[in-house]
Amino acid sequence: MKIAQLLHTLEAQLARLQTRIAPLAQHATLTPRFDRKLFHTRSTTLQACLNEAQKHFSELQRAVGQQQRPQVAWLAERLVAQIEAISRESEAWSLRAWDSASPAQTRWQRKRLQTQEFERRLVEMKQARERQLAQTTTFEEQQRLSREITAFDARLARCRQALQEIETVLARLMR
Repeated sequence: MKIAQLLHTLEAQLARLQTRIAPLAQHATLTPRFDRKLFHTRSTTLQACLNEAQKHFSELQRAVGQQQRPQVAWLAERLVAQIEAISRESEAWSLRAWDSASPAQTRWQRKRLQTQEFERRLVEMKQARERQLAQTTTFEEQQRLSREITAFDARLARCRQALQEIETVLARLMR
């Protein structure tokens, strides 16, 4: 019974983490986010790290089904460490320091970070309006919220276009 409860708790934590990192899941950094011993992925996106953690969760479920106790203990410990690391990184995202680089790179990296933070806030505001829309009952309020959601979509599109342009400039600078 304890193992089933552990699996359920880990699965719930992974689901909450997926929701929490969604706005910044695809944002890459110049340096690796985590130690190679914790995550084997070469990608610097949080989504890649979360995918690896979810893969370990599947392996954990398989090991539990096959009653491989040493492997269950090792995988559970590793998965908890990965979840904690991703959680800490998502909370400290706005404080993340960039690598030392040329002044031009630093300026563009700072601009990328600001734009990514702006995108994250836009996504959160849009999701809040969508939740409000699902709960509202008056037609006028539904129309107002629909217009706001449409405006957020347009702002997000412009923000993502700006991010793409920044990424292009950074790629040219890093050649």
